[in-house]
Amino acid sequence: MKLFQIAPQIYEFNSFSDFAQSFRLCETDLLFTGAHTFRTLKDTELPCITILRDDYGSGEPTDVMVNAILSEAAKHTFHRIIAVGGGAILDIAKIIAVAGGCTDVSELYAHTDSLQADKELIAVPTTCGTGSEVTNISIVYRSDIDTKQGLVSDVMYPRYAVLIPELLETMPYNVFATSSIDALIHAVESYLSPLATPYSEMYSVAAVREILQCYIETVSRKNDFRPSCPQLLKASNYAGIAFSNAGCGPVHAMSFAFGGKYHVPHGESNYQFFLPVLSFYKKTAPDGKIRSLEQLLSEVTGNPDGFKGLEELLEKILPAKPMHAYGASEDDIEPFTESTAANQQRLLGRQYCQMDKEDIYHIYRSCL
Repeated sequence: MKLFQIAPQIYEFNSFSDFAQSFRLCETDLLFTGAHTFRTLKDTELPCITILRDDYGSGEPTDVMVNAILSEAAKHTFHRIIAVGGGAILDIAKIIAVAGGCTDVSELYAHTDSLQADKELIAVPTTCGTGSEVTNISIVYRSDIDTKQGLVSDVMYPRYAVLIPELLETMPYNVFATSSIDALIHAVESYLSPLATPYSEMYSVAAVREILQCYIETVSRKNDFRPSCPQLLKASNYAGIAFSNAGCGPVHAMSFAFGGKYHVPHGESNYQFFLPVLSFYKKTAPDGKIRSLEQLLSEVTGNPDGFKGLEELLEKILPAKPMHAYGASEDDIEPFTESTAANQQRLLGRQYCQMDKEDIYHIYRSCL
């Protein structure tokens, strides 16, 4: 029985220029990043081929955007991909690394068993949420099935994950909040997953502790998160390691149909369903592992009711909004439920306790 793995080698540098020098970035490297990040790197001499995601659209990856980027990448000869950015950048870079000249991402979804990594990928995160630098999954909105869906293969692990805390310091507050909440959800869902092992649990628990402690300190500094960037980056990395082994569950599964239709950032979309799913778990199976999670939350937040302490702390970091605030209506509940049941079985299979289609329907309604 396989218990655990950390596929990428993990490095840390004080600055991007230190990283560029150490990894000897050169003319046969492809730098894939966003325009804002590229501007922050202007003082670093970069001889690389460069593709900017912003030239092909904004927001989270769609099949149309990814196909256009794959077409551009196919025009160039390169051996390594240097992906510098948030989850969208890193996810697209993983697809470039396994595309093998293919310019239609739907073809890759249809042939996941035969994917091969013909490019070496170096992943450099600029947010504290996805943990994508240590995972083997890319999330893309697929217009053919009208939902986000994960493309998953062990060959999609980056070769190197590079942590540079200074790159997080230019994050807008909302990106800090939504991305770190995403990391927290990774940690919690992987902890409760039936695939969790003592090894993955160590990383899940460390991530939960670190993120919540950073939240407490951020609130005490009147929501200045920047001094916590080094800890947040590591915590996001821990959570990524945990969920790359144990997986995520229904929170992520339910977020994809909603987030895909209303273009809600991934972490913010997950946040919609995080507390309601935990509430369902506690009500349905209160004597299982959920009790250990509640004790952990109580210990870190100082509230005897751990879930209440979590809710109150999250509300200070990012006040929750109902789905209708993003445009969702009663008419969406049934289609979202059907889409989740039809397209997200990989995630639904990692639920803490039994959750059927009717349960999913009622959780969607409660979030409207």
